[in-house]
Amino acid sequence: ILRGVDGFLARSTFSPHSIACHPQFFCGCCLASAMPVLPSRFLHTAIYSSCSSGGPVLASLQITSGCRVSLSCKLTEARASHSNADCCEKPGGHGGKEPEAIKNAKPFVVTTPLYYANAAPHMGSAYPTIAADALSRFQRLQGQKVVFITGTDEHGEKIALSAAANGREPKEHCDIIAEEYRLLWKDLGIAYDRFIRTTDHHHERIVAEFYKRVLDNGDIYRADYEGLYCVNCEEFKDEKELIEDKCCPIHRNPCKLQKEDNYFFTLSKYQKALEELLLSNLDFVQPLFRRKEVQSWVKEGMRDFSISRMAVSWGIPVPTDSRQTIYVWFDALLGYISALLGDEAELTVDNATKAGWPASIHIIGKDILRFHAVYWPAMLMSAGFPLPATVFGHGFLTKDGLKMGKSLGNTIEPKDLVKRFGSDAVRYYFLREIEFGNDGDFSEEHFVNIVNAHLANTIGNLLNRTLGLLRRHCNSTIPLDSLSLPDDDPLRVMITESVENARQSYAEVKFSSACELVLGIATAGNVYLDEHAPWSLFKKANSNTDAAKLDLTAVLEAVRIVAVALSPVIPELCCRMYLQLGYTKDDFQALTWDDTKWGGLKAGQLMADAQPVFRRIETKGKLVENSSVRVSKRNNFEKEVIGCS
Repeated sequence: ILRGVDGFLARSTFSPHSIACHPQFFCGCCLASAMPVLPSRFLHTAIYSSCSSGGPVLASLQITSGCRVSLSCKLTEARASHSNADCCEKPGGHGGKEPEAIKNAKPFVVTTPLYYANAAPHMGSAYPTIAADALSRFQRLQGQKVVFITGTDEHGEKIALSAAANGREPKEHCDIIAEEYRLLWKDLGIAYDRFIRTTDHHHERIVAEFYKRVLDNGDIYRADYEGLYCVNCEEFKDEKELIEDKCCPIHRNPCKLQKEDNYFFTLSKYQKALEELLLSNLDFVQPLFRRKEVQSWVKEGMRDFSISRMAVSWGIPVPTDSRQTIYVWFDALLGYISALLGDEAELTVDNATKAGWPASIHIIGKDILRFHAVYWPAMLMSAGFPLPATVFGHGFLTKDGLKMGKSLGNTIEPKDLVKRFGSDAVRYYFLREIEFGNDGDFSEEHFVNIVNAHLANTIGNLLNRTLGLLRRHCNSTIPLDSLSLPDDDPLRVMITESVENARQSYAEVKFSSACELVLGIATAGNVYLDEHAPWSLFKKANSNTDAAKLDLTAVLEAVRIVAVALSPVIPELCCRMYLQLGYTKDDFQALTWDDTKWGGLKAGQLMADAQPVFRRIETKGKLVENSSVRVSKRNNFEKEVIGCS
């Protein structure tokens, strides 16, 4: 929040709202008149300042409910030099070195599911991972230390069957599938921090210790169990939740009757605790309608569930009974904790949890909501660990209005989409066009129309034609400071409001809303350019061109802000935009959300030559047109500049 140069004395009043956004950047090195009242939940704030010698100082400020503190400090610019990196790597304003305040702060931990390694990744795997990556990038822009966890769940009957069907040993099969996930994440620009595999040795150690803790708490017992079992879900099903012919409602395959001597977890013991959790913590399960769904499950009564299998050899052995292996969910869920363990740390659950637990958000599909919102919190309660802050259940994807399936031949292959259209188009479409949390549909025609209209026409063409005008009339140099545009100018006011609303939308995992708000800035830039028509002023003999120069500066400043605010969603495209605005990759990597404030472009800044940042997608040899794209007054400037199309 505080940025400046060494020796500059800054006094600033901080609202509780700003403290909520940036809890680790508050300075208390001296008392002054700024006196905000802080919410009770902010009990500890790290302080990053500078001492008289200019070096960083890390302190801590204890805050109690309703207290008043004054904030004033001598600032030091804390931006470190950044190593050369691709545009898709992690942003965050710290270069290759984190300030101590961030390094020691509680991280924002975001997780995807640990994907089942029975087959290659598909769009259903890519979708939540893109969302988690966008959220992670946004939190880094906010100044947060982020730990983004993804990985693969590699034990269980289904894995063994898939491996055998492909003539492989289970571990060999998992090695191949895990690598396919890593390669796809690279293609999609996924900047994860930890990739956990449940076959990793340290994970198996954590699972064994966690099991013993739950056992010592009296929550594991042995019993015979007979029921209808879905191999795909790795779960025993109640007959009332099955559809015709005793089929699983998710996988549409018949469940088979199985009887086993297993170990069970006493989920019923935590019935009341789960009810109270869902009533008292409204953020624990999101969206709201998912929380109501979980509440209905709990209200029906919690039944103890099996946590081991006698007949499945491919798994982690039960620590107290080597004849049985640990049930896949009692194994896989622990990956969120084992992933936090550093290479140098002793392999204990305590060391893992100290490294960042509890998770800030689990992003998961609605089909595994029960495991994450019912089983998982009860397991953590039993072992004595805090619960994740939020479990967010997203919806299913369909294609052309139909449920996807290999038998229908209508699956979406993310590798093919990225190869044909690029990662930016894929990331943008699924986050912009599907309200995160709801089910969503994919249509290739709609996909092409949306990305052409939004990325090529609205954003790309705005940058391209404005840079063209700047090159022709100002030698590609920013003629005026962007701050020359008055504070109350409608464009500047609209952008400031849109940026704040987009920030709130990102924080609430409302990616579609955030994209719409930022796209609105580009749309406003197009309207501004059309209405002000600076090219006409440049053409008039003996006219004062200052107004036209300010118009170009204002529009390019709007584009710059779009490049920052949309970077969590389409980092590669935004990096290309930033480079054309005269910045470097290091500048892009060092961005923070503060850079969405008006005033970044300065007089004398040299722009790069205009190049299309996103080429329109062609299908069947023709450009796909969208009649909703604004083309008003194009004839007035089409001879002046060449657009992306």
